[in-house]
Amino acid sequence: MERIVHSTDGVAPPRRADYWSQAITQTYFPLQLQFRDAARFSGRLENRTLGTVSLSRLATEPAQYERRPNHISGCSEEEFLITIPRLSPVEFRQMGREVRCDPGGFILERGDEPYRFSYGATNELCVLKVTKKDLAEKIRNPDRFCAKVFDARGGVASLFTGMVQQLQAVPVGDGRLATVLGRQMLELLSLTLDQTAEPDEGVGTVVRAAHLRRAEQVILSNLSSPNLSPEMVADACGISKRYLHELFSDTNTTVSQFIREQRLIAARDEIAASDTVSLAETAYRFGFSDQAQFSRLFKAMFGATPSGFRAQARARVQ
Repeated sequence: MERIVHSTDGVAPPRRADYWSQAITQTYFPLQLQFRDAARFSGRLENRTLGTVSLSRLATEPAQYERRPNHISGCSEEEFLITIPRLSPVEFRQMGREVRCDPGGFILERGDEPYRFSYGATNELCVLKVTKKDLAEKIRNPDRFCAKVFDARGGVASLFTGMVQQLQAVPVGDGRLATVLGRQMLELLSLTLDQTAEPDEGVGTVVRAAHLRRAEQVILSNLSSPNLSPEMVADACGISKRYLHELFSDTNTTVSQFIREQRLIAARDEIAASDTVSLAETAYRFGFSDQAQFSRLFKAMFGATPSGFRAQARARVQ
């Protein structure tokens, strides 16, 4: 996809602060900026869109960014920023938490809550913008991961940050390829959060959290299996079906509902990624033998019928 570039080079010093503030608002959302020296500030921002994901790189002098209550009141969609500092540490405060993230880590910022973000030295940042809706499809209650520092020096987290940095340097001209790459980044981010974060208190004990995570993984690994059912999941996890239902009740859903939603998400992703697979084949692959029911459930979840969604996906890449 085409890169959008903002740079203070060539901008008159008195206008640099306003120019950079507008570039930040256009790329992310409204923020209040403060500069150590507004007239001498220099910055460059490159941004591209990969499906529903926005990927950007900033190289700037020291600055502070504040998300204030008046910025949030008119927002219609909740979004997250995932920030990876490259050269120097960043300081972040949100929801009463204050953290420092050094190069080699990353943090999540909630766009629907006030926050303050700053760095006191020249920095280079990689920033991913995703909607809460998209992230919540991949991982339960993503809000709990905000204002925490994630170590990305190894494991899946390192793969995620490495992919983010590599994609910024790789030309991606095809719209469908860009969509697939954006989805893969979202998958890696979700895996990273799932594997590196501590269990949240809402699930109960660490043991219950581990059992729930295992059950979710079994479901996600068997979405195309005709045998997928609560009984199959319970057997695979070595727990009773009653205990399995208790685990999902902690998340305000049911096992069957989780299975259905994840199958619909998988079907949607296949429809968006391929023109060659028929809608009927996709529906059947993910456990929907009744086409009318599949279409009804799909529209209820995504706001469009499967055929309508495919038409929209085609239009986006043309």
